Amino acid sequence: MNSLERFYATVNREPVDRPAAWLGMPDIYARPALYKHYGIQEEGEEGFHKLKIAVGDDFYAVEVPYEAPTASAIYAAFDWYRDGNVDAEERTLTTPGCFADCEDLEDVEAVNFQWPDPADYIDPEECRKRVEMAPEGKVTLGMMWSAHFQDTCAAFGMENALMNMVAAPEVYEAVDAKVMEFYLKANEIFYEATKGKLNAVLIGNDMGSQRGLMLSPEMVRRFIIPGCKKLVEQAHSYGLKVIYHSCGSIRDVIPDLIEAGVDIIHPIQALAAGMDPKELHDEFGDKVAFCGGVDTQELLVNGTAEEVQAKVKELRTIFPTGLIISPSHEAILPDIPPANIQALFDEATKIY
Repeated sequence: MNSLERFYATVNREPVDRPAAWLGMPDIYARPALYKHYGIQEEGEEGFHKLKIAVGDDFYAVEVPYEAPTASAIYAAFDWYRDGNVDAEERTLTTPGCFADCEDLEDVEAVNFQWPDPADYIDPEECRKRVEMAPEGKVTLGMMWSAHFQDTCAAFGMENALMNMVAAPEVYEAVDAKVMEFYLKANEIFYEATKGKLNAVLIGNDMGSQRGLMLSPEMVRRFIIPGCKKLVEQAHSYGLKVIYHSCGSIRDVIPDLIEAGVDIIHPIQALAAGMDPKELHDEFGDKVAFCGGVDTQELLVNGTAEEVQAKVKELRTIFPTGLIISPSHEAILPDIPPANIQALFDEATKIY
């Protein structure tokens, strides 16, 4: 099987020759050590391109090109603090944003926020160029994010946003609707520019903690799932499979994500409560595929290569199909030894 065949079989929970596997998107500070380990001389985008090929996984992930006066990443598109700069590396959800004091819809209008138009900052030709760099046969994955929950929380500040969900839900929903409008248009630009060249997308919102959801399942269903469903339906209309990301323990709302049409749940965060791979397989394995499972908090950081390989073997036994083996967090950090990354993919890509 080639990577595409393996991916689609995994999504459909059909037999595979080996698991599909994904490196993730290593943090920029983790990349130099990985370049050195894999013998890559180049740096920057060229080095990252070669790393994605050298690892030998099944995916080629592509970020949406976004260049605005205040941001150089689409996940940092909104200047909630009106200081003319959005630092994509050090964003916070807790600092009160410009909607922090809004108590009703009139207050939301009075903020007079200048909502960015993604058409001004996304170059369709650059979208095509990035996707066309993917090697033939690889799964081309668009990193859309479209994190409307996180962005709306940042617009108010997390504490204010959560209080508004209870005390003034229409205020929260008014801002969320504008954020959703931005992402749906941005995604359409990317999908149209790359039509026929893209296979899957990753969208998501971090709504889980190590011990459970950050808000009740009922609140997730009201404030997050409707946006999720719109984003999934949009991607499906272009023939794309959807990987839905949320860090942490999200088991209580996996049925809701399945109902919304999500194809793959990412990640299986190995040490989070309720995210045991065997339990997830037994409860949901006939309804949805998963991605992740190899712990980035302890195992990949402190474990030996042999321990990493043993975990991969265990995951392969639990999930004969239906699992994309990957680190349990897509942003590999500098504390993970490159030798353990190699051990992960050496074992994941073996055909027994």
